[in-house]
Amino acid sequence: MIDFGFLWQAFVRLIAGLPITLELAATAILVGTVLATALAIVAHLRVPVASQCVAFFVFCIRGSPLLLQMFIIYYGLGQFRHELQSWGVWPFFREPYWCAITALVLSVGAYGSEIIRGGLKSVSAGLIEAARACGMSGFLLYRRIILPIAFRQALPAYGNEVILAVKATSLASTITIMEVTGIAAELISQTFRAFEVFIVAGAIYLTLNFIITRLIALLEYRLSPHQRDLPVKTNIEARP
Repeated sequence: MIDFGFLWQAFVRLIAGLPITLELAATAILVGTVLATALAIVAHLRVPVASQCVAFFVFCIRGSPLLLQMFIIYYGLGQFRHELQSWGVWPFFREPYWCAITALVLSVGAYGSEIIRGGLKSVSAGLIEAARACGMSGFLLYRRIILPIAFRQALPAYGNEVILAVKATSLASTITIMEVTGIAAELISQTFRAFEVFIVAGAIYLTLNFIITRLIALLEYRLSPHQRDLPVKTNIEARP
């Protein structure tokens, strides 16, 4: 039998790690989106050398597990402590929180850049030519025409990346960060009741991702006024 009293106690314990989970996810998504946009623009413009570097970076991040990347940043960079101290960045990389943020940002940036690049390629040449005919070019063209359309086209797929980023925060528990999954592992070691604890942890993640999917759907609805209340097309012809 499931002890509902223990489920409530586990929920109270686990919910204490939710702020850390939200901080990790929000920072990774916001900073990662900026990075993804910059990488996508460089790749889309095919800037010499830079676009090849972007392609190599995306290949490395997408081709290796996020957990391995997190271990390399947290454990591996410690071997270069003297070099990092000389550069003044060792206080940053010695903290597990910032190591987790770095790994998550790089992951969101790499995966998100491919999604946004697909959105950039979906912008029709006719719209770009029309904008140029109106005198737009360079940064103004991207800010007013290309990027808004690209983000709208990429939003459904990017919503999946946001959800994956939230779930990926659970890997931060492997480098001693006590977010929801980290607290769950600690609670299991104390009570040996893995089933109930993981059920509660899963419910927290499900609820959080449900809210995120609803917010993304609302944003998609707000950005698509032209697709609201479209007439339904049928192949049935009215008879006289």
